[in-house]
Amino acid sequence: MALSSMTGFARSQGVSGSYAWSWEVKSVNAKGLDVRLRLPPGWDAIEIAARGRAAHRLARGAVQATLTVEREGVPPVVRVNEPVLEAVLTALRSLADRIEAEPARLDGILGVKGVIEVVDAQEREDERRAAEDAVVAGFDAALTSLVEMRRHEGEALGRVLGDRLSEIADLAARAEAAPGRRPEAIRQRIADQIAALIDGGRFDPDRLHQEAILVAAKADVREEIDRLKAHVEQARMLLAAGGAIGRRLDFLAQEFHRESNTLCAKSNDVELTNVGLELKTVVEQFREQVQNLE
Repeated sequence: MALSSMTGFARSQGVSGSYAWSWEVKSVNAKGLDVRLRLPPGWDAIEIAARGRAAHRLARGAVQATLTVEREGVPPVVRVNEPVLEAVLTALRSLADRIEAEPARLDGILGVKGVIEVVDAQEREDERRAAEDAVVAGFDAALTSLVEMRRHEGEALGRVLGDRLSEIADLAARAEAAPGRRPEAIRQRIADQIAALIDGGRFDPDRLHQEAILVAAKADVREEIDRLKAHVEQARMLLAAGGAIGRRLDFLAQEFHRESNTLCAKSNDVELTNVGLELKTVVEQFREQVQNLE
């Protein structure tokens, strides 16, 4: 399966009978799938179908889709709102006995807001249903374009993440070969620590033994290096498999971060410290890129 990012943009448009419609769909990063539809009044009937298609095609991302619909070639119909007109006339008759004024003219009465309504010709049910089906199909077409754009960006992200993993693997190899990890360097640090304790007048054999164990344990970063290598291989397998792997790679990014911090904390060697700091930088770059992946 191909990799996909969570960012993208797409449009689609079409005509069905007297209806001209257009979709504009965009998506950005999110922890899950959040679909928000902006529909014109009277088009709520398509919402369930549109959400179902989005959930089928996308795994993650904040998706905002806006639908615009216009009726073209339909002559307007002028209609008198009888209840409003009757209310206006009743009010005029009531005021005629109380106020001296010229009788109301027809143009004035018709100018009262709400008396005259200009509406589109009544739509046929079959034409409306056909338009709704066309609009839903258009949304599906927009999703296809969106998915294609997200996959194209996902391919680029995959290459970047692969490069970062290679850098992490190289840094793990450098840490493994660091002078401070050599047995003679570890023995020297143990000897120096014991000598410091003796110079301080502390000759307790148990204390000396414990200090030697602590120095040896702190100098040994074998476990951290092994875990870094294992995480690199697991991440490469996920990238090769593709699909919606963003969450799992984000978990591995946290593991990389934990191992790099431990490496820096254990380091008593300049080279190992430098490797740890470089590793933290590369891991942060890896984590930032993973945030864009579906």
